[in-house]
Amino acid sequence: MSDFETLGLGPKLLAAIERAGLSTPTPIQQKAIPLAMEGHDVLGLAQTGTGKTLAFGLPLIHHLMEQQGKPQPKTAKALILAPTRELVNQIAEGLRGMVQGTRMRVSTVVGGQSINKQIAFLARGTDILVATPGRLIDLLERGAVDLGQTRHLVLDEADQMLDLGFIHALRRIVPHLGSPRQTMLFSATMPKKMEELSAAYLTDPKKVQVSPPGKAADKITQSVLYMDSKAKPSELRSILSRDPDALTLVFARTKHGAERLMKGLVADGFNAASIHGNKSQGQRDRAIKAFRAGEITVLVATDVAARGIDIPGVAYVINYDLPEVPDNYVHRIGRTARAGREGEAFAFCAPDEFALLRQIEKLMKIELPTAAGERPTTVPPRKPQRRGGGPRRKDANTHRSAKPRRNRAKKSA
Repeated sequence: MSDFETLGLGPKLLAAIERAGLSTPTPIQQKAIPLAMEGHDVLGLAQTGTGKTLAFGLPLIHHLMEQQGKPQPKTAKALILAPTRELVNQIAEGLRGMVQGTRMRVSTVVGGQSINKQIAFLARGTDILVATPGRLIDLLERGAVDLGQTRHLVLDEADQMLDLGFIHALRRIVPHLGSPRQTMLFSATMPKKMEELSAAYLTDPKKVQVSPPGKAADKITQSVLYMDSKAKPSELRSILSRDPDALTLVFARTKHGAERLMKGLVADGFNAASIHGNKSQGQRDRAIKAFRAGEITVLVATDVAARGIDIPGVAYVINYDLPEVPDNYVHRIGRTARAGREGEAFAFCAPDEFALLRQIEKLMKIELPTAAGERPTTVPPRKPQRRGGGPRRKDANTHRSAKPRRNRAKKSA
């Protein structure tokens, strides 16, 4: 298969693909689209930036175009669930480009926006609903949406939904869906819980994988800089000053740390902004839009942005703080080297972070090259964390423990 015409897509979709300037499907698209077109449930594993949205989006739109009639009031023909607001918006933007010129509607519902407005536009019904689980449950409980006619379900970045404690939300949403239905699950990693999720919601799925879980894109140059924590601010400014016009993503561990770091950079004359769980949806959207346009060149973020930013122009990713969940390192650096471009990722490693680095290297089955400092020969103990910043797995938006609780999903995303 060398181009989209060989995948069995309809002429309207092929025209939309051509308008988007696409000619050759990516490996995950080549493998997943034919299986999805045949109606199979699909389990797709691929690193970020490899075209997963169209891998499930194109066959989904193809099936919906073949169906007759408009969606009934309050209904959705297809549902796509994603863990963060940014990712929901990114998916919807990509799909809207594919349905341009048709009567198909792609709608989004996320937290942080007016629920009354969402109730109003859902009253007309929609073809494709892209949602975060928490807000969707709010709408279901209000009777604002009816999923009984939904015959297509997509779980995107499902491993992150598990990290954020959304498994209970999925258990509440899925019984509302119609049957029989086609389910597709896409992820960059395959933890054990993902296998359980696949067994619970997919029927005889076809598995497609284009790279080993935990592997970064080939065009990302990675390195680690060993230093004391006090040296991180000056080292960051040194790297940013080398290429001041390049788009650079800087990841901090906590939302308060990200905000302090951003304000310090702005005070030193850097064109920076921040996104994290304390920012409103409007603030986050404006920051990402300005970053995409090059109006700001440094975006400081927590892991809320690790999978929600699809900006091909990101040249550098700097892990100012190493993530406590190793998989998040792969997702962070996947924000660069997108759409076939090259990118560079730096990891700052203080002595008490070396254990985190070792976990990342174990996941990726590599030892990151040393760019500065000296690699420790032993693993120093981690420093005690302040309250609210302990070493437990965090919710990427709120930085609370991700231990599931019944009503947790309502407050997320």
